[in-house]
Amino acid sequence: MLHTTPSGPAAGHVPAPGVPHAEGVSNDDFRAAMSRLAAGVVLVTAFDEDAGPHGEDAGMTATAFVSVSLDPPLVMVSLRNGSRMDDLLDEQPLWAVSVLSESQRHIAGRFAMKGRLSDRLLFEDIPYRRGEISGSPLVGGALATLECRTEQRVVAGDHTLVIGRVLSVGLPSAEGGPLMYFRGRYRHLS
Repeated sequence: MLHTTPSGPAAGHVPAPGVPHAEGVSNDDFRAAMSRLAAGVVLVTAFDEDAGPHGEDAGMTATAFVSVSLDPPLVMVSLRNGSRMDDLLDEQPLWAVSVLSESQRHIAGRFAMKGRLSDRLLFEDIPYRRGEISGSPLVGGALATLECRTEQRVVAGDHTLVIGRVLSVGLPSAEGGPLMYFRGRYRHLS
């Protein structure tokens, strides 16, 4: 797996909110501009075999998820540096993505909570099956599911871009539309 790290004097420097970067854009202005870009919502999952006596599932909501290549099939997700998912995917390469439907807003909100101690309880009443390749939870009723293997990690500012090769695809539900995120809120197409 290839790791790429930033270089130069600004690598790792993040100004305080409201304080402009050297380029003149403040965190608040940048966040406001990017909130106007509608994005699909996914649940990224992985199985942490080293957590506890029987391992533990981990999950996080993401809106920075894109298709990168058709041949080979590659996707990319952006993870906050130092987050549990970033740390886990740095240690083991297999993970999964469930593309959430508009009826799964509660799942997105649950896994977007900051400061939670354990993901074990978050999966408790969510229907899912375990991926045959990754061992990761694949959410029932999702519009699509993908199992992936990390091909490359690129540190980009305060996030790491994880590029994964898609190993399997499932289309569990053709019903409903996608869950979207726009201007700081979950929304649906209509």
